[in-house]
Amino acid sequence: MKGSILDYQPDSRSGVISGEDGQRYQFDASQWQGSDEISAGRSIDFVANGDKAESIYPDKAAVSNTASTKKIAAALLAFFLGAFGAHKFYLGYTKQGIIMLVVFLLGFIMLGLPSIVIGIIAFVEFVIYLTKSDDEFDRIYVQGVRPWF
Repeated sequence: MKGSILDYQPDSRSGVISGEDGQRYQFDASQWQGSDEISAGRSIDFVANGDKAESIYPDKAAVSNTASTKKIAAALLAFFLGAFGAHKFYLGYTKQGIIMLVVFLLGFIMLGLPSIVIGIIAFVEFVIYLTKSDDEFDRIYVQGVRPWF
């Protein structure tokens, strides 16, 4: 059955799944069959056994579609507006976005050298984003916290 994780508590290693049938199912982290971390809002496939969920697998199609969309948008922002940190803001890395924006704008005072470096960093990140697979991009930049390269 398909569903999504409504809540997950890492300390108790348990959570709640909302099934496509409208029912809620309790689950234990030992039933997780994915290689990545469990997170709320995630689309999954599972086997319902009474009010318990078993054999829980991440829905790869849902991950790939979301990751692909975010990856393409982040790459385009890095290419066209990367010097302003737009791709950092888009991925939720506000602090790094502000750093890029400030260094780029203030870089003109120092003969433009810092601005050129920020532009190069943005271009390198554009290339890195495009060379990562959708799942890898999602794991590293969306679910994980890796703000630089």
